[in-house]
Amino acid sequence: MSNRLNQEREENLQPQRMESCQKKLEEMGFDVKSDGSTLLSFVYKGKQVQFWPYSGWHSGATIRDGRGFKHLIDQLEEER
Repeated sequence: MSNRLNQEREENLQPQRMESCQKKLEEMGFDVKSDGSTLLSFVYKGKQVQFWPYSGWHSGATIRDGRGFKHLIDQLEEER
């Protein structure tokens, strides 16, 4: 669990966000790996991309780092 102020909210939302984001990425054709609690990762253009669903942060060598699942999806769809 993180050091966020509202840990109860995070505890409730984290599994839902993990599941829905993983499902969407898999629908887009990515082989998504999960650490089981906070992180999703997949390969895009030969490099690993990491995504933390609760905070929305995404990072990787082949994308622009930033926050927000929609922004990540927009980047992935631009190149398709």
